[in-house]
Amino acid sequence: MSEHPPFAVTVDLTVFTIRAGALSVLLVRRGEDPYAGSWALPGGFVEPREDAETAARRELTEETGTDFTGHLEQLKTYSAPDRDPRMRVVSVAHLAFAPDLPEPRAGSDAADARWWAVDDLLADDGPELAFDHDEILRDAIERVRSKLEYTTLATEFVKAPFTLGELRAVYAAVWGNPPDLANFRRKVLATQGFVQPTSGTGGSGVGRPALLYEAGDGAILQPAMLRRDIED
Repeated sequence: MSEHPPFAVTVDLTVFTIRAGALSVLLVRRGEDPYAGSWALPGGFVEPREDAETAARRELTEETGTDFTGHLEQLKTYSAPDRDPRMRVVSVAHLAFAPDLPEPRAGSDAADARWWAVDDLLADDGPELAFDHDEILRDAIERVRSKLEYTTLATEFVKAPFTLGELRAVYAAVWGNPPDLANFRRKVLATQGFVQPTSGTGGSGVGRPALLYEAGDGAILQPAMLRRDIED
């Protein structure tokens, strides 16, 4: 008999999109114990013939109802011995985001699923999430905010083609404040591979139509565009 008790491996998903100008995350209301009735991050157990990324992509497809083509990366492993009352469960949390994700559908073991504005979850009167999902969510939010400082991944939150105004709105939603307009335009257009122009224009109303862009092939912002430079 093995000296080591059995344990399970799960994936937990922090899935972000921007809805009505607010950074939002997907939560499900648990339909079964433990924590029946509580809100939680979507996820599930890793199947015997899956690795963690395959399981995460499978869960993403099931939760969003479509083949997920946005950004996905591993966030962190959570392994506190008492994080799950059923047994020892190690979770490999993942971070995902994409533009205009659809309304979620509750899976077989969930009573409900919906998008929550991140600010509502971080408020003092926000719901307490099941397991250690409050910790996972806060880690994921900080990862997203940091990513926008030193990478070009803001373009993963908007559908191409997009205006610079739409791209700037991503920073406003994720950081809580928009970057200075002039400095932002200069930074984006001067960074090789951040965006590339298309042949179209967008917008309506008075004034010259805005130029449209798509994501370039660059990945790193050097120097970074720091949050502290735009905080009130």
